[in-house]
Amino acid sequence: MDEQSTGSSEPNQLVAWTRSFVRTRTFASSSAACKNKAIVYRKHGNPSEVLSVLSFPDLPPPPPNTANIRFRLSPINPADINVIEGVYPAKPVPFDLLSQDAPVYVGGNEGLAEVVQVGDGVRQLKKGDWVVMTKPQIGTWISARNVNVQDVLRVPSDLEEAQAATITVNPPTAYNMLHDFVHLEKGDWVIQNGANSAVCESFCTNGWKTLNFVRYLKDLGATQVATAFKDQIKTVDWEDRSIRLGLNCISGQATTTDDAHLVSYGAMSREPLSGSDNLTCHGFWQSLVQERERLMENLVGLMRHGKLRCPEHEVLAIGGSEGDEEKISEVMKRLRDGRYGRKVLLKLQV
Repeated sequence: MDEQSTGSSEPNQLVAWTRSFVRTRTFASSSAACKNKAIVYRKHGNPSEVLSVLSFPDLPPPPPNTANIRFRLSPINPADINVIEGVYPAKPVPFDLLSQDAPVYVGGNEGLAEVVQVGDGVRQLKKGDWVVMTKPQIGTWISARNVNVQDVLRVPSDLEEAQAATITVNPPTAYNMLHDFVHLEKGDWVIQNGANSAVCESFCTNGWKTLNFVRYLKDLGATQVATAFKDQIKTVDWEDRSIRLGLNCISGQATTTDDAHLVSYGAMSREPLSGSDNLTCHGFWQSLVQERERLMENLVGLMRHGKLRCPEHEVLAIGGSEGDEEKISEVMKRLRDGRYGRKVLLKLQV
């Protein structure tokens, strides 16, 4: 979720619990005392270089108005990489259970978790419920953690795990960009770059005509897929309709069209956006704070009716072996360079 951090800190008694716990970097999954895992960093930098795996003990019983949750799947999103690099507007909050002499940050902003225990006063959640995160930068690349109940939202457990794990970042971004700036009717054209991203995959089946730059999206319902802007734009059968909306996550050159609205939600090229006098430009930063329950209901409904598909993905299991950090480093290198081609979902096994 792309917004600034606003939630409360870990409960004080959980912090006190950790003061007697000497944390060491370990990969010994057989250790009963330290079987939980977290992918963390202590300083900003290249994710392939600064991330490490820490182990920590079982959580104590949850304090009042909180819940202990265990993560089932946690995506790696482009914004997560930018947060670790220190170039993203939203800033992480140190994870108190792992921070002693210096702050330790848990990566990840999105994930699907299962409630394993609730504290006194909790009525809206019960053991076994599936929840997603509503507090930004909460740190989801972790096997288990304690959360305040207002920082999570229950989701139906009849969804696919991967659907639920990826529902709070890219689908809301796509949904809101398509509904908040231009009134689109069936058959209207939308143009998008970075079209292999999960944001763009999220809306290729919603009845609008889409011109998409990069890769395999025709299988998901895209109308036209191209790798070269100038050549492909001349061959499109527009059916007497002009482009109404453009979605930009790349910036740089050749990302615009005249007499349309261009919504920018990223700048992966790290270059300035090119524009024209006849283009209306908007910036977009996704937030789930406002009307999040209704938005989630809409997205779940689209998923159940096959109009919002899960992104192409693979699961990366982190299971407490000595090769875990090498696997994470390699994945981060490829993701940072845009060479992975699918969504990576982390599964931290204990």
